[in-house]
Amino acid sequence: MNITASMVKELREMTGAGMMECKKALTETGGDMDKAVEYLRERGLAAAEKKAGRIAAEGIVDTKVSEDGKVASIVEVNCETDFVAKNETFRSFVAAVTDQALKTNAANIDEFLAEKWEQDPAKTVKEALASMIAVIGENMNIRRFEKITAENGFVTSYIHGGGRIGILVEVETSAVNDEVKEAAKNVAMQIAAMSPKFVKKEDAPADFIDHEKGIIKAQVMNDPANSKKPENIIEKMIEGRLNKELKEMCLLDQVYVKDGDMSVGQYLESVSKQVGAPIAIKRFVRYETGEGLEKKSEDFAAEVAKQMGM
Repeated sequence: MNITASMVKELREMTGAGMMECKKALTETGGDMDKAVEYLRERGLAAAEKKAGRIAAEGIVDTKVSEDGKVASIVEVNCETDFVAKNETFRSFVAAVTDQALKTNAANIDEFLAEKWEQDPAKTVKEALASMIAVIGENMNIRRFEKITAENGFVTSYIHGGGRIGILVEVETSAVNDEVKEAAKNVAMQIAAMSPKFVKKEDAPADFIDHEKGIIKAQVMNDPANSKKPENIIEKMIEGRLNKELKEMCLLDQVYVKDGDMSVGQYLESVSKQVGAPIAIKRFVRYETGEGLEKKSEDFAAEVAKQMGM
């Protein structure tokens, strides 16, 4: 049977499902509208799309490290309320997504969502998400993922606040023992607490440096106290402030939170001497739930007044 645009439109209006899902449902059921509705309902797609407009800014970050410590994944899955974020069904689903991310070859989130769902290859990851939305009753979103493979060393992970913040750290070293693993965990906790942007100063892109320098220069020049200072003094002031800012942004230059008398770099050097092998932080990933997402602001009194027609 020929599936027309009007049939797809009708099914979409009936179920709230996406256009491509509706077309697929009609194709699979030979154009039978009732069977197509059932097809979508069975896959959780009929209920899912209707909730897609709601902001999903709660949720959790989860991590998974392979048994040999060489590969690790981190994912953020969002939902609408903190109540659902604490729900075991939701958390089990997030754990399954993290398992999938550990084995994926996807280069981006769209490729990841299009993959076959490992727990049920008849579905894609996106379809599994849609089914879970129907079960949970809230909009959900697999927002992002990252996978790290350690070439010469291992990856450690750390979860803070029950999934509010998640960290992966790739450590390069020939000494993989308990002392080094503890040091890596301490560094991961540092990243969670102090939120650095880069491992070291050299990792900061030139355009980022230029941008920050421009902001600092504007701050300096807008201060009337600096209006009569020579240009070379102004330049030194800008460089000084930039270096101070970078020191706070770069992990190895940060003050080590467990010992304020040393930097993170100095702490790692001390552990390196103890174990007799160099320890280097190659990279890290820090996810914080909902960062950059607009959370829905609700004025309860205004909502009640609206409902009462006041």
